[in-house]
Amino acid sequence: MAGNTFGKLFSLMTFGESHGEALGGIIDGCPAGITLDFEAIKLEMQRRKPGQSSIVTQRKEEDDVQFLSGIFEGKTTGTPIGFIIPNTNQKSHDYSDIKETYRPSHADYVYDQKYGFRDYRGGGRSSARETASRVVAGAIAKQVLPDIKITAYVSSVGEIALNKLYSEVDFSKIESNAVRCPDTDLALQMESYIKEIKKQGDTVGGTITCVIQNVPVGFGEPVFDKLHAELGKAMLSINAVKGFEIGSGFEGTKMKGSEHNDLFNEDGSTKTNLSGGIQGGISNGMDIYFKVAFKPVATLIQKQDVLTKDGKIINLQGKGRHDPCVVPRAVPIVEAMAALVMVDYYLLNK
Repeated sequence: MAGNTFGKLFSLMTFGESHGEALGGIIDGCPAGITLDFEAIKLEMQRRKPGQSSIVTQRKEEDDVQFLSGIFEGKTTGTPIGFIIPNTNQKSHDYSDIKETYRPSHADYVYDQKYGFRDYRGGGRSSARETASRVVAGAIAKQVLPDIKITAYVSSVGEIALNKLYSEVDFSKIESNAVRCPDTDLALQMESYIKEIKKQGDTVGGTITCVIQNVPVGFGEPVFDKLHAELGKAMLSINAVKGFEIGSGFEGTKMKGSEHNDLFNEDGSTKTNLSGGIQGGISNGMDIYFKVAFKPVATLIQKQDVLTKDGKIINLQGKGRHDPCVVPRAVPIVEAMAALVMVDYYLLNK
């Protein structure tokens, strides 16, 4: 299986399955001499971990990180940083019913067709649990970036949407509720809706908005390595992501050029920022902001038709512990992948 590594100068290779002994990763290219804040890494893992509230999967995992190499006396040595995250709460028997079947909108069928073999326990390598390793690397990447600030939050769940610009949002409220929406009233509506969806054995999707601040002019290359193209690839590599838009996004298609152009100030900044902080594939010094769309989780705790290995359609009810809505736990994953992109360009720019 190819495609387990992300990044160029600062790269992450992840390994492990949802119900294996452990997940883990190898970070290569991290500069030497970075004093690591291990509490900050732990906090990022706590934000992503399962079982943190009543509206996420109730799988109980502490997601404690064990560093194996690349760190000495609290500082990075410049050598590869190896780490593992032990799996301690597997319930593989929950998946015995799908050993010979393919669940709709999962990777089950395509994995079997491509590789001739699959780990059916929780989806194996295709499980969103793989993203735990990304959060570890992203937490370290954030500490390499000197001044750049990366903030993500839930901006919609189903039809309930926060229709405000990020500049009108109070970021201090993001962690004040289980949904990670910075609007208190909307967060309560979202939480109630997710709980109702969960009672029905169903799932719902949503969007996450991410803002990257204090980015200097010059990150990105103008042809194939455009900054926004790399951010798009990073976000679309996250499980359940079906859409990415930056700046004005699809709404910009409804505007005239005279309305959409970001006119300059004398210091090179722009009066508006419909470009989303990137022009010609290169950061222009303004805030970078984008939105990521997550589909509803494919596993339903209700009966639906599935395909068997011998080509029959049968009716089967999903089992196991799954998120009724993935977006609250995906917030730190979006931040982590953004950090991995930005740290790569930070090092390339040097």
